[in-house]
Amino acid sequence: MSDISVRVTGCAGRITLTRPKALNAVTYQMVTAIHAALDAWREDASVTRVIIDAEGEKAFSAGGDIAQLYETGKSGDFAFGQTFWRDEYRMNAALHDYPKPVISFLQGFTMGGGMGVGCHGSHRIVGESSQVAMPECGIGLVPDVGGSMILANAPGASGAYLGLAGARMNASDAIYAGFADTYISELKWKELILALENGANLGLLEAAADTPPEGQLERHQESISAVFEGKTLPEIVAALAASDTTFGKDTLKAVLRGAPLAMAATLMMMAQLRGNRDIRAALTLEYRFTARAMEHGDFLEGIRAAIIDKDRSPRWKHAAETIDQSAAEAMLAPLGALELTFP
Repeated sequence: MSDISVRVTGCAGRITLTRPKALNAVTYQMVTAIHAALDAWREDASVTRVIIDAEGEKAFSAGGDIAQLYETGKSGDFAFGQTFWRDEYRMNAALHDYPKPVISFLQGFTMGGGMGVGCHGSHRIVGESSQVAMPECGIGLVPDVGGSMILANAPGASGAYLGLAGARMNASDAIYAGFADTYISELKWKELILALENGANLGLLEAAADTPPEGQLERHQESISAVFEGKTLPEIVAALAASDTTFGKDTLKAVLRGAPLAMAATLMMMAQLRGNRDIRAALTLEYRFTARAMEHGDFLEGIRAAIIDKDRSPRWKHAAETIDQSAAEAMLAPLGALELTFP
């Protein structure tokens, strides 16, 4: 069975992720299929909108499929990962800049590579089960697939908090941070998709909106900004260590699980991208890091500890309390001939 279903139903270009047992993890085949479909429908007058959804209740998509990335990287083949990320980021840019409405329905986990498929469209729908997160620092990567742009422009310093702690957002938090637009009860989704396929005005989405459950981000915004605003990683760790609040202690534990090199680079990227909504600028920065992540970063060690050996004891190259900015700067330096382009 294919990992993805691409078809035209009524006036809608339809993309459905069909790997529910793998939590719809995004494969290279899915990346190329999505981009090809967007290209085919761009000038097709019979397709007036694109609808993206996924099979299964647990996840829209819990991330990218990292098994092959790990296998190739461990064998010393860094080219496959560079090709995967390059083509994935080009697909993310195509989604973000698409000239027709793109409506996505994001149940369950929407994380990492799944966020890159579901959270760049014009109408991003979340529901009761939605949990959105960018947990890449925990495996030695930076928040990518355009996520750095959304995080950099989230209210206050909430983007730095979400990127470093990998915190999960419920529907309300996702809307607050800029990853989603509208909360609609999942009981209505099937009927809404059918109506959209049959040409209904997109205003029906707003008309169907419900009141989302209370989130945590806005409630903790003052505490988040006090710790994360304009600080380096060692300064953030010191501020959290000095906190006597439950939020501060929990956040410290979450931050210390991440790869220091990735977290320092994440902060540097956000400082550069603040106020910038150009997804290509974000993807270019992200690619500079990910293209180097296997050979010069902590990605392979992060996957080993989290997925392969599952010992949850990664041996990172740096310490969060002492990492120097120059290490992150080197990971984000221009790539020369390898620099990401958008043909």
